[in-house]
Amino acid sequence: MQLIFMMQGGQTEMNAKSIKKNAKSKTNLVKLYQKDDSSINYDDSPATTKKFWEDAEVVMPIHKIHLSVRLDEDVVNYFKQKGYGYQSKINAVLKAYVRAHTQHPKVADKD
Repeated sequence: MQLIFMMQGGQTEMNAKSIKKNAKSKTNLVKLYQKDDSSINYDDSPATTKKFWEDAEVVMPIHKIHLSVRLDEDVVNYFKQKGYGYQSKINAVLKAYVRAHTQHPKVADKD
């Protein structure tokens, strides 16, 4: 079985192997549902204020493209040492560079 999804910027191919590979969750939902909300540590996520939402802007995600790029090993290692999501962090740095060097600082966010 093979599915092909048409998306902006190209098509995405999904087959039974890729679907099966991505379907397994590592989250133990039974254990999660048994937890009490009182054990949640909110220290790193303070409550938002009215001011935050007044300035908030809805940005629709854009399609990311698959790209093979060569980066210096030390650059990749730096971002990998920061943990999960290193590719998104590299993207964020590049996006900030684009914003700083263009007349149109509003580059759409997907992150």
